[in-house]
Amino acid sequence: MTNDNPIHSSVPAGISRRYFLQVTAAGVVTATALGASGLRARAAAYEKFTWISPRGTLEVLDDYPYWSAKKAGYFGDLATDMQPGPSDGTATVKFVDVGQADMGFPSPGVFSFAIQNGMKLKSVFHMGARDTFSLAFRKGQGTNNLKDLEGKTILLGSAAWQAIVDPLLAAQGVDIKKVKYVEAGWPTWGTALAGGQGDAALSWEGLRAEWIAKGLDFEYWLGVKNSKLPANTFVVRAADLEDADKKAFLEKYLRGWAMGLEFGYQNPRAAVEAVFEQFPTLAKNLGPELGTTSILQQINVFRGDMDKRGGWGSHDMASWQGFFDEILKIGQISAPVKAEDVCTNDLIPAANDFDKAKVKADADGVKLSEGFAALDVDKIKAHLFDSAVK
Repeated sequence: MTNDNPIHSSVPAGISRRYFLQVTAAGVVTATALGASGLRARAAAYEKFTWISPRGTLEVLDDYPYWSAKKAGYFGDLATDMQPGPSDGTATVKFVDVGQADMGFPSPGVFSFAIQNGMKLKSVFHMGARDTFSLAFRKGQGTNNLKDLEGKTILLGSAAWQAIVDPLLAAQGVDIKKVKYVEAGWPTWGTALAGGQGDAALSWEGLRAEWIAKGLDFEYWLGVKNSKLPANTFVVRAADLEDADKKAFLEKYLRGWAMGLEFGYQNPRAAVEAVFEQFPTLAKNLGPELGTTSILQQINVFRGDMDKRGGWGSHDMASWQGFFDEILKIGQISAPVKAEDVCTNDLIPAANDFDKAKVKADADGVKLSEGFAALDVDKIKAHLFDSAVK
């Protein structure tokens, strides 16, 4: 399955994974801490390219472009690997920084943590064109004016997620010093909200549908409807972009993701089935309708306003600059950041250089199982935002 190359397998002898995490918890890993050779020493080319999740699990629909592309053969002969990583919200950047993974998928807030702590990472493929984050409320207690959260408590699955919520609130005019956060644990923070703890909880598109499957029926303030901030992005070590072989690999790898995104856009149900084949328990828990609802929420975020984008993965530099300016104002970073210095669209043309008609034909040609074939996708789309606070 997906754990054929555990992420700790390349940790040098004498450095356990636990020790590694203790070291990285401070935010910066030094060569002294890791031994004389450090972990940055790698072969010139990627032997197996490792992508690390920001959420501590792969058993979600969020990564449907990868599983769709993998099934369709869009990665070609590239040796690729997916790792869930630990649930520590900042692991997805720490592991890439020290060479334990090759690509991370941080939220902008966690990416800013990396920048603030001197990690030389660069965003190369902006997955979340629209703001995916939302705030969940117990039914009847939601608000469309987030200033109402001043004096209230927001539940998080990881303390690191405060870096996500602070700029989101500040951009809506909230005095973040008047908001309290409680780390309610992964993956139980939603259950805690339903049980009466706190006043709101961080959520995101796709997860909304998965929470319904778990009996967590909330109402939401939706970033995808109300926020101009960017969402999660793919980051790599900036130095890798200076290596011609690695840059060529990255273009080919990202082309696979772009083709998977196009495949899911053309046939969402087939993309859900590709994920369910990997994770039978997820398939059992969600079922065809909630699975399709979840992926449609995410397609809306990933695709964004495609008519104004340079293709899948293209950064809107104005949106990113607005984010960096916002977090400078609230002290989340201590020095100004120019978006073009840490985000690049250099790989986007090559990543989108594929035959879209062929991908559409591939997607249209998938024979759906009975449960998926019976779904009315247009009806699901019509009710995609019914849980928004009225």
